[in-house]
Amino acid sequence: MMRSTFFLILLAVVDGAASIKNDTSNREKRDAVLIRSKRRWVLSTIDLEENMPGPYPSIVTQMYNDKKQENVKFRIRGQGVTEKPFGLFSIDENSGIVHVHRPIDREEYHFFHLDFDVLDKKTDDLVDKTLAFDVEIKDKNDNRPEFPLSTIRVSVPENTPEGVLQATLQAHDNDLKDTPNSEFTMSVVKQNPASPKFTIRDMPGTTRVKQLAFTGCFDYDKEKQYTVLVDAKDHGEPTMSSTATVILDITDYNTHPPEFSSATYNTEVMEMELKEILRIGITDKDTPNTPASRAVFSILKGNEELNYKIETDPKTNEGVLTVIKGKNFEKTEITELEIAVENEQKLFQCVDGKPVIGTRPKPNTAKVAVKVTDVNDPPVFKNQVEKVYRNENGPKGDVLFVPQVQDEDSDINKLRYELVEDPAKWVSLDRKTGKITTVETMDRESPFVKNGIYTLVVHSIDDGKPPATGTCTVLVYLGDLNDNAPYLISKNMVMCGNKVDRVDVTPRDLDSPPFANPFSFFLGGEEKLKSLWKLDPTTGTNTSLISLTSLPYGNYSIPLKIQDQQGLQSEDVLQVVVCECTRINTCRGRLPFSSRLGPAAIGLLFAGLLLMAFLLFCFYCDCKSMSCQHIPLNLQDEGIQTLSKYNEEGGRSIYKPESGFAQMPVGRKA
Repeated sequence: MMRSTFFLILLAVVDGAASIKNDTSNREKRDAVLIRSKRRWVLSTIDLEENMPGPYPSIVTQMYNDKKQENVKFRIRGQGVTEKPFGLFSIDENSGIVHVHRPIDREEYHFFHLDFDVLDKKTDDLVDKTLAFDVEIKDKNDNRPEFPLSTIRVSVPENTPEGVLQATLQAHDNDLKDTPNSEFTMSVVKQNPASPKFTIRDMPGTTRVKQLAFTGCFDYDKEKQYTVLVDAKDHGEPTMSSTATVILDITDYNTHPPEFSSATYNTEVMEMELKEILRIGITDKDTPNTPASRAVFSILKGNEELNYKIETDPKTNEGVLTVIKGKNFEKTEITELEIAVENEQKLFQCVDGKPVIGTRPKPNTAKVAVKVTDVNDPPVFKNQVEKVYRNENGPKGDVLFVPQVQDEDSDINKLRYELVEDPAKWVSLDRKTGKITTVETMDRESPFVKNGIYTLVVHSIDDGKPPATGTCTVLVYLGDLNDNAPYLISKNMVMCGNKVDRVDVTPRDLDSPPFANPFSFFLGGEEKLKSLWKLDPTTGTNTSLISLTSLPYGNYSIPLKIQDQQGLQSEDVLQVVVCECTRINTCRGRLPFSSRLGPAAIGLLFAGLLLMAFLLFCFYCDCKSMSCQHIPLNLQDEGIQTLSKYNEEGGRSIYKPESGFAQMPVGRKA
């Protein structure tokens, strides 16, 4: 229903209603119903009730103007007329009566602003200032509180302490905010099973979000699922409500302690043997393959020297007992271990609807008797790794090592020794005493020496049954001597004369510092060589050979002298090819001999062949008609003819040949 209907007398207002041409009574009535807005006068707000039952169209209000009624007409525009929602309001242009044509849902449109104009009927011109009025839709309780989800599912661990659960509840009412129509109360109306008891609490810091709470405890073995029906009811008239269902899935927790399959176990192992010796099974009533049932084993007694460990097999949940550190026994002995088992999760118990707090039962235990059988122990070297220091190139017959061995089970005088590793065959071994003696000179630069260390491996074998073997590694640290002169890594170089004037010279010395680099570099041979070449730098790890003049392309032999840091010198010859290069360090190859004839040359050649054929033909015809005489050739009358050889390039070398070969001048073009 429309709460109130205003019959408004509208007067023209010019420049903020400064000039009024009507009587005082009309001015007072107008001032009672007009409100000044930013741009125009706004009439009082009209209230309409949400979703009025009708009939429609229904009168909202009526507009008046002091102009002659028969000469003017009325028009409204704005929301509900010329803007969405279209066709909601209309005005009778003659009487000024405003109608509403259908129910209005406040949750969709709660406020309308309409402009009101008075026009001349004949010209449609405005005869007064534009006025406005507002229509506000008053709320009524036509919306129930709604839950976002009608069903909420939550997993709850069995050991959850009583109090608030991680199950939040939230609802929303679309009616006018902060009114009884939108305010609601949430409560538990039904649950199954009946225990423990569930209630609704406010989440800290807000009254809009609720949490499910309970008192007591859960027992997974009795109930695995709970269904709680929650109701949200608003405070409007009439009251409206809705419900949501909360399903709590209880997850199993450790409420049953694990138990051994047997109270005692027996196993055996050989002395000093490292291996798995026993598997221990358990039973657990909690859900398999969960922290509630997975076993955790420990050794309480008998493992003071940490010879054993026990772990859980993740597939079978058995305890696996293993010897991890051997112990030497002179006779067979029995070791007794006490094993305990618990679960990954702490034990939780719910008794008569109340959790058991503060008491923790002792874990289940079992006894394991381990029989350790004595075996023949191997000989033991005083040190499994022995270090010996010698200089390289030492004399033959040098005693490097004499072992010291103990054997608790055998006579050490009956031990025998074997040399297992001697890659360079530099030593010999006394099979009775194990003494190691050099039989060859040891070279530190040998490929069998790694990082200056030569490795020997010796075995000591007793006379037990079966025989036992001990091992010793002898590391011979070889001190370096200056017994290797520097040498060139590469003796053949290419100098691209069209690009560079030098080549890199890189030496190497097999010795180690201080018997290697930095090197000193010198030119050998004749003094004339120094006017053609130089070395720069003369000291360092490498140098460059630089040509001092532009050299003809050819092969050059450059004698070099190289000294290491201690002055040990070597002499070598560097072969340098000076040439024109097309690529890096690649000489240009010999160009191929080829020619091409053009069309004119081919024509001349063909014409010459035709002319020769014509002359031969003429000669043939002439000989046929005449008797051809033989012209004798007497070469002896022409003098003695001599053929001389002139294709020998250059003169004879000024150097004498050695061993039948001509020697090229050092540093000169070959």
